[in-house]
Amino acid sequence: MRRLFQIIETYWLVLSLGLLLLIATLSLWPLDILPLSVPGSDKLHHFIAYSALVFPAALRQPRRWILVVIFFILCSGLIELVQPYVNRYGEWLDMLANITGVVCGVLLATGVRALTRHKG
Repeated sequence: MRRLFQIIETYWLVLSLGLLLLIATLSLWPLDILPLSVPGSDKLHHFIAYSALVFPAALRQPRRWILVVIFFILCSGLIELVQPYVNRYGEWLDMLANITGVVCGVLLATGVRALTRHKG
């Protein structure tokens, strides 16, 4: 498990940019009909996506990583604002789920950093 976290820390930028691109693509892909029926809660999907997005950067904590976190939150807001123009719904509750996911992703990464540093 420790090796996995080392890989994430090494490739944090590639992982983060890839996840951001995936989230933006899935969030802005025009739909023919609304609402799209997907299993599970829409808000849970937002929470998980943004937790995963921030985790590599929060685990690695590069210089000024807090700015990276703020950037992810701003991207989240921009995506929600653009969605109505691509036949999607932009919702404030989605934004809240995104921010909650970012916060929890940072907390999870902080806990993992503490545990892996303490054990090693």
